[in-house]
Amino acid sequence: MAQSVWGYDSDNGPERWHENYPLAKGDKQSPIEINSKDVQHDSSLAAWHANYDPGAAKTILNNGRTCRVVFDDTFDRSVLRGGPLTGTYRLRQLHLHWGSSDDHGSEHIIDGVKYAAELHMVHWNPKHGNFSGALKQPDGVAVVGILLKVGKTPKPEMKRILEEIENIKTKGKEAPFQHFDPSILFPKSRDYWTYQGSFTTPPCEECITWILLREPIEVSSDQMAKLRSLSKNAENEPVNPLVDNWRPPQPLKGRTVRASFK
Repeated sequence: MAQSVWGYDSDNGPERWHENYPLAKGDKQSPIEINSKDVQHDSSLAAWHANYDPGAAKTILNNGRTCRVVFDDTFDRSVLRGGPLTGTYRLRQLHLHWGSSDDHGSEHIIDGVKYAAELHMVHWNPKHGNFSGALKQPDGVAVVGILLKVGKTPKPEMKRILEEIENIKTKGKEAPFQHFDPSILFPKSRDYWTYQGSFTTPPCEECITWILLREPIEVSSDQMAKLRSLSKNAENEPVNPLVDNWRPPQPLKGRTVRASFK
């Protein structure tokens, strides 16, 4: 399996990532399954706060593995603080993981329940100098995870991202994506689970403080179908739908999951 071609197929998928990325078998891997009965309520966990500048949004792209929105992170422009974090973290990008049908696709599983998709907002700690420096530190990155469930009343929030899908149908396509405030994607409740984990894609660096929101946001079945219309192949290649780009849950290995709520 060549370095450049990890993916989600049987020949290069999550079961084989460790062949080239040994960290994938580490002790603090993500995602995990969250079991309410094993979670510890921690009354010292503070509320988290996001201050996002809509002008920081830059582009949206299809890299053949996900749909990603990229933000300007050259200064403290769109930031996350509070919750389990010490210091201020800068928003760098958000991306999604989804399934081939509405009954699965999320990476985290809650009490056995899989959601249709999961949105990750990736922030990094500027005290480590730059993003690649942050990847080497246990407190380098903070990801806000939002679960998406299919319901009858689609939230208008996802509309902006999905409208652009036409422009990034194939791998390698990028389109301008300006004036977007990602905080509209947050659910009403700020309740969260938190634990120390990793990126869910190779090299699976163990540098992430996860803030996984308890309340899912709703999307329609049509909106999910739109995500599945992306292709993991380039424009001049046969259409190969980009679906099931999620990693299965990893062993907890003694980690504690804390909850901000009872």
